[in-house]
Amino acid sequence: MSNDIEHYSDPEDATVALFLMNNDGDELTDILVAALEDAFRILDEDWMSQTMH
Repeated sequence: MSNDIEHYSDPEDATVALFLMNNDGDELTDILVAALEDAFRILDEDWMSQTMH
């Protein structure tokens, strides 16, 4: 058995880590808020497209 540890790196995790390393908290917050707004817009559109019986 090897003592080597395999690391899985998700590109999105690496991007977040880079923002945190560079102390770009405000920019990261802006990106996360925009993503949440998109998610809520998609959910709202999906909710409105469902027919109520």
